[in-house]
Amino acid sequence: MSDRVPSSVEEAGFVFVDPAAYADEDYFHRACALLRKESPVHWVEGPGFNPFWAITKSADIFDIEARHQIFLNEPRPVLGSEVDDARRQQNGDMLRTLIHVDDPEHRQLRNVTAEWFLPKNLSKLEDVLAGFAKRYVDKMAEMGTQCDFVRDIAMFMPLNVILSILGLPESDYPRMLKLTQELFGGLDEDMQRDGDPAAIIEVIQDFFVYFTKLTQDRRAVPTDDMASVVANAMIDGQPLTDMQTISYYVITATAGHDTTASAMAGGLLALMENPDQMERLKNDPSLMNTAVDEMIRWVAPVKHFMRTATEDYEVRGTTIKKGQSVLLSYPSGNRDEDAHPDPFRFDVGRSPNKHLSFGFGVHYCLGAMLARMELKALFKELLPRLKHAELAGDPKWMKTIFVGGLKTLPIRYEVTAG
Repeated sequence: MSDRVPSSVEEAGFVFVDPAAYADEDYFHRACALLRKESPVHWVEGPGFNPFWAITKSADIFDIEARHQIFLNEPRPVLGSEVDDARRQQNGDMLRTLIHVDDPEHRQLRNVTAEWFLPKNLSKLEDVLAGFAKRYVDKMAEMGTQCDFVRDIAMFMPLNVILSILGLPESDYPRMLKLTQELFGGLDEDMQRDGDPAAIIEVIQDFFVYFTKLTQDRRAVPTDDMASVVANAMIDGQPLTDMQTISYYVITATAGHDTTASAMAGGLLALMENPDQMERLKNDPSLMNTAVDEMIRWVAPVKHFMRTATEDYEVRGTTIKKGQSVLLSYPSGNRDEDAHPDPFRFDVGRSPNKHLSFGFGVHYCLGAMLARMELKALFKELLPRLKHAELAGDPKWMKTIFVGGLKTLPIRYEVTAG
């Protein structure tokens, strides 16, 4: 982290197009605080990017998310470079997931797996999640007194959960992890393929090859996993297209674990940096629900989504014109002083906690309940057994402009045997 401070609102606005800014959380939050105060609806013309309005206040983000018929995901669902935008305009999106589309297609695709994520069905996973949590806390105990919590623990528990739900063979889990890191880490030199940001196209092609075969296998021999549900789903009497099925698998297999892993690692770091809150949660496990939501608010693994206006719309006296895009900054909204009392205080008992990390409205994250359950399972197992924890090196954050969190968290600890 640094003591760097943006010299102007113009400089502050560039954090959204600078992957390195997200890897320096203190600077990023100083920039967003300045924008919330002086330019909450801020026009950004970043070099190499088509311009957009940055929306940094919580209330404005909620308002725009609620108006899904005015502000559409298409044609610019996430921030990309001018080159990315041109390629999308010419050839269409390389993926067509729930985050890329609007109603009625969005609603139809969401309904394909909505039943899997109902509380009555997810509740059946509690024992499974508890088993995974014990497995990885036991691993910490077996490793001795030191590990990289991101690379040794946090990456793997949610990976196991979502890929087992999909029905992938465990032998393919390492491949899915590597592809996910290359997909979301395409702007980070430690994670991108071959040190080349443009290799992201090859990464998506590899996903297509893998999931094309999966689709064919599940259509030929359906099983009782989610992959079979997607492969054999029908919309308006027609099977999903190859683009729809493969995109469904990609978003589930990647975002379904990477964002949760970021919340786990960032949550532990927050507890370590706030030992009074760690002790408070240990002494009062009934706070686990609010603690988990505070971790998710604090980390905000999804950094933004984009929307494009279908008509002129006024936000805080500024007119967003038809055809212009807005960037909804979730980390900024989650630290908004008007939405969260003392927003830079990590509080395991924070209530209410109306954060934006899962989005809002029709695009609210389908896997939100599962993510909360995984976090609760891990910390419910870890905290009673964690006698001591401290940093054993400097944490490092991933360079990104879309999804990310800690990429390394070296810790020294004492965990009792299970």
